[in-house]
Amino acid sequence: MWRKKTAWLVLLGLAICIKIFSLFPDAVEKYYAEGIYPVVSKLQRIIFGWLPFSVGDILYGSVIVWLIYKLYHTVRRVLKRQTSKKYWRYALLQTAFVVVIVYVSFNLLWGLNYNRRGVAYQLELNVQRYSKEDLIKLMEQIVFRLNALDSASRVNREAISRKRNLFDGAVSAYDQLARSEADFTYSFRSVKPSLYSYLGNYLGYTGYYNPFSGEAQVNTTVPLFIQPFTTCHEIGHQLGYAKENEANFAGYLSAKSSKDALFRYSVYFDLYSYSRYYLFAQDSMAAKKLDAQLPAGIKADYRELREFVKKYRNPIEAVIDLLYGEYLKANNQPGGKLSYNEVVAWLVAYYKKYGPAAI
Repeated sequence: MWRKKTAWLVLLGLAICIKIFSLFPDAVEKYYAEGIYPVVSKLQRIIFGWLPFSVGDILYGSVIVWLIYKLYHTVRRVLKRQTSKKYWRYALLQTAFVVVIVYVSFNLLWGLNYNRRGVAYQLELNVQRYSKEDLIKLMEQIVFRLNALDSASRVNREAISRKRNLFDGAVSAYDQLARSEADFTYSFRSVKPSLYSYLGNYLGYTGYYNPFSGEAQVNTTVPLFIQPFTTCHEIGHQLGYAKENEANFAGYLSAKSSKDALFRYSVYFDLYSYSRYYLFAQDSMAAKKLDAQLPAGIKADYRELREFVKKYRNPIEAVIDLLYGEYLKANNQPGGKLSYNEVVAWLVAYYKKYGPAAI
């Protein structure tokens, strides 16, 4: 009994300290994001990165099996009327104990990065509300990049169907970026194909980061031309950019630094979609005018992606989207799923600081 009380006190004390600490972004940036986290994440990648399979996926699968078993066991006891107030009190305490353990572990291993100052602070970007004119200028530059990369990105596209080429290319892209921006130095790689890639098609994800194992997982069954940017995005999470807009921006900076035309094409392809979402809401005619400037090959890729998404659309995906949106809102991303699109504000700020040639 004494040990249980001590464990509760320690865990609750840690949880309270984490919550208070998270309220001070400057401290989180200095002591956690730039201090504790890089050491923790490198250790995770050293321990698990060399394994050819995803330890985190096995962990998630084991937890799901355990939860199903516990649910079955509980329902069975209820039907047999073998429960009591003591049983439910114990079950509630055990559940609360596990929740606190997960909360503390999640935040110490990665989650506190949601509360850091982040990439705009590091790069001294003045991120503000932008006008329609700012957005159009940005999109014109993206269209220019896409047109220039259209042919080159198709020369050896099938090469990244080999996962080694895909992951090597993403690591190389970050190596290129780190030559000018040391904050994006990526060492001890741990990028792997998701064991649940086909399931991901039905649940609507192209990749994810596992904070408990430090592994970046990529859904390698989606269209090839979106996989490079997805991989760079997930490495961005590994580097401590927890918010989706910031991971997108880290992915952008790295992918556009790549020597591989497909990596550059992949990032501009996604960024055009993000930007178009906002422009179409303000001025659909302006968005369609920019669409008309895209060559047939790029339009075909967008049709392929739409058909792919449509093929796997199902009611469960909508529920997952809703739950994930609430998760993002609970972690300093009030836009929910639209947090991915909010990278546009960073792009406009970057455009204004460095000019169109930098995009």
